[in-house]
Parts: sequence; C-alpha cells; structure tokens
Amino acid sequence: MASNGNVELSNEEIEKFKDDVKDFDDEFDDAVEEVGEIADAEGNFGVSNDELAVIRGELAVDFPEDFNYLSDAYILSVASKPYSKDPTVRRPIEYTLEKLRNVMKWRDDEQACFLGDLVDLANGSPNDPAAVEDPDAFNTALALTKCVNNSSMYWHGFTKKGQPVLWFRVNRKPWYPDVDAEVKTLILFADVGVQHMPKGVTDFVVISDSTSPPPPNPQFMISLLTALVKGYPDRLGGLYSAPTNSIIQWVMNLLLPLMPGRLASKVNLKTQEEIPECLSHILLNGAADIPTFFGGTALHDTLYPEEPQLSTKGEGALKFDFYGMKKRLAEGREAYERSKK
Repeated sequence: MASNGNVELSNEEIEKFKDDVKDFDDEFDDAVEEVGEIADAEGNFGVSNDELAVIRGELAVDFPEDFNYLSDAYILSVASKPYSKDPTVRRPIEYTLEKLRNVMKWRDDEQACFLGDLVDLANGSPNDPAAVEDPDAFNTALALTKCVNNSSMYWHGFTKKGQPVLWFRVNRKPWYPDVDAEVKTLILFADVGVQHMPKGVTDFVVISDSTSPPPPNPQFMISLLTALVKGYPDRLGGLYSAPTNSIIQWVMNLLLPLMPGRLASKVNLKTQEEIPECLSHILLNGAADIPTFFGGTALHDTLYPEEPQLSTKGEGALKFDFYGMKKRLAEGREAYERSKK
C-alpha cells in the first residue's frame, strides 16, 4: 500500500515472511578453517571424515542432482557448531542434516540447479528442438535472460579473504520488475559465486552502487530476502552500499527488522566519500580494484556495459557476457589459490 509516496508491506506479508524463514533464522554460522577434536576458541567442535561422509551420503540419496552444491567446508561449518539445546556438545548429525535438507529442499523447489540450463537454452536458436519441444521452459529462459541482460549484477574479483564479489548496479534495474525472473536471476548468479569460491571459502561479498535506485517493489524485496535467508544461509560475508540516499534508507528500515540477527549485522551503508577507503581494505588488490563509479580506476563498464552497448553472444537472446564472467571468475579463483600455497 502507498503511504506518503512510499510502498509498505502489509502485516500479512510480514507474517508470511517470518513464518517462511522461521526454520532458517540464525541456524547457520561461518565456516571454520580447522576442525579440532574438542571445541575451539570459537566454540566449534570437531567433525570426523566418517561423519562428513555420512552427511554427504544422505544428501546424495535425497538430492541426487544437486548434492555436490554444498562444499565440505560449508557442511563442516554447519556440523561443527554447538547444539542449541546443550551448548557444551556438538550438534547431532541428524540435526545438521535437517538444516542442510531445508536448504536443499528450497533449492529443489526453486529448480536452482537447472537455471544455468535456461541460460544455455535462451542463448541458442529459437528453432532448436529443446526450445520447440518445451515452449514454457523457453519462455522462462527468455524472461530470465532479459533480467541478466540489464547488467545490473555481475561477479568481478575477490576480497583479500578470497570471497568472490558480486556487484550490483541498482540504477540499471527496471522500475517494474518481473519478480519471478529477477529472483531466478539472483539465484542463478548466487550459485555461480558459490561454485567459484576458493577452497575453504564459504561466503561472498556484495557491493552495491546504489545511485538512482528504482522505486522499491515490496514483493521483490521480500522474495529477495526470502531467497537469501532460505537458500543461502550465512553465505553473505558482507554487503556494502553507497551512496546512502532516502530510498536506500527506507528499504533498509523496512528490511533490517525482518533479517536474522547475523545477517542484519553484515549490512554496511556508506556515503560516496566513505566507500573508497572501505573498499581499499576489502578488495584483493586494494585501491587498484575500486571501480570508476566509486572514484577508482577499475573499468567495470568495459566488461559489463549497460544493455544498449551489448551485442548478442549466440543465436538467441543472451547479450550479457555470462560465460566470460564465469571464465574470469574461475581464473581469479585459481590465481588466488596459487598465491596462498
């Protein structure tokens, strides 16, 4: 509903969101780099290789097409935590499996592992047998690709901790979004980042150029937050947004009270003057990685220009350099891992 020019969430929408994510609220925590036999300084417990194999085996039975999505480091990060009912002992394996099954069930419902196939479908000819035989899938692929083509998000570079960086350019977002397609696009890109994390890294960083955002869309905001909480618990290492304007402040005032505690603590709103110094401490190559739209020298728009400057990549509708982005991310991961050996 409208109120003083803004859009508000109804009590029903808020309660539905809280009900949807109640089983995910603050149940996940950051991965541990080393697993000991007893609780470490952060209260994490050891997990044996046999126990890890049991968890992997159970997930493989329940989700045969997607069970490799979860890395060993991420599974260990969940399994090694203290049990909420008795913090002096580790979580039971069945408890860990329940939490991981929740994530995998959400992915299964959203058909997350097939979204990359839709990009391939949209990039091919409309006369391909796959497009002709399944027009519904082809139309879904076209809607997804339309969102990808606006270049409003892309992976580029890593942090000093090896976290891949997802960049948002909110001024490129449509004023009237196709909510389902936009959420699918977010899932598609989030999976790309997870798949290209260096060994032992379990989270990513989001940096948003929040200049000239479109009017907030409550359905999209709630759907986006639901996807982040249910599909990517504790995957967000930090979100940095600049500049801080009235629309961004309004959106954060709306969403922050709905976020799980640790998720809310990872949101950082910066002014245009503050963001360069902040990024110089975060990004792998420091100031050299700061893009021009934040006062640096890195030319993001050469690789990821706005849609009018894009050209078709294949026979179909894809214009955004999706495959090139994945290739550069893989090369960056390999370079980071070599530097740490």
